[in-house]
Amino acid sequence: MKEKILSYKDLEVWKNGVKLAKDIYGLTETFPYHELYALTSQLRRAAVSVSSNIAEGYVRNSTKEFVHFLYISLGSLAEIDTQLQLAKELNYTENTEELQNFIEMQMQQIRSFINALKRKI
Repeated sequence: MKEKILSYKDLEVWKNGVKLAKDIYGLTETFPYHELYALTSQLRRAAVSVSSNIAEGYVRNSTKEFVHFLYISLGSLAEIDTQLQLAKELNYTENTEELQNFIEMQMQQIRSFINALKRKI
């Protein structure tokens, strides 16, 4: 039996977004100081954006608006994936594969959620 969704905090996509932000914060702790206001900041802001946009969309008045904010979350995930690749190529981190796989799973999960919501519009 599925649990009833009473809040955006009950959504798996939101929970995964929070986990991703936590993981990104941990990863970027090891980035060079000169990247603090560049790649480090950009990655962290994009990571926080994922769950924040899910939450904002959830509390909007319409499913159509919620879908719009889910698309923004997808964009943030693509941004993070790209920035992780750059961090790897700059040798700021060695292995991003697990995190990038998690991002891909999160993207698929959000796409599925969008498709389910669109059927209700």
